[in-house]
Amino acid sequence: MHHLQGENAPVSTSALAQQLEALRIIRRHRVIEAYLIERLGYSWDRVHAEAERLEHAASDELVERMAAALGHPELDPHGSPIPTAQGELTERRHPTLMEMRTGARVIVREVSDADDGRLRYLANLGLYPGTRVEVLEHEPFEGPIRVRIAGRERSLGRNLAEIVRVELESSGQERGAANGATETET
Repeated sequence: MHHLQGENAPVSTSALAQQLEALRIIRRHRVIEAYLIERLGYSWDRVHAEAERLEHAASDELVERMAAALGHPELDPHGSPIPTAQGELTERRHPTLMEMRTGARVIVREVSDADDGRLRYLANLGLYPGTRVEVLEHEPFEGPIRVRIAGRERSLGRNLAEIVRVELESSGQERGAANGATETET
């Protein structure tokens, strides 16, 4: 759970108000992104800019109705946590795909939405939150990382692999992959 300040640190009323407002805007943005994708069919690489335009114009009531219509999602389409209406944010820090060792089998949990072009490229590879990936090789000398996505081998530049946050599938499967075991479809 994200705490606004250290539990014993004094917090000024204006600092607390600023932090709550920041969390409110993050919530609005992420709920709007989810609604635009789920209900209006936006692609995940185009939704960020649209949500930025709408987050300041939409009323609180509209955003809460969007959240309710979606079943109060906990994550946005890129895998980022959505703050609650009460201003609570559960932070989960997953390692990046670049940090995974050869043979690791992982599940994509979050992808940075800062660059539409990168998102479009990752979407073309089928690399979304929830996608299973196997790390095949880290090329030497700052080279790309080779991965298997949905049974197809792909290469990702280091800069792309660093914006994809992942979670190990399970330690048993990871050890099996590291010892040469293969899976028919990852």
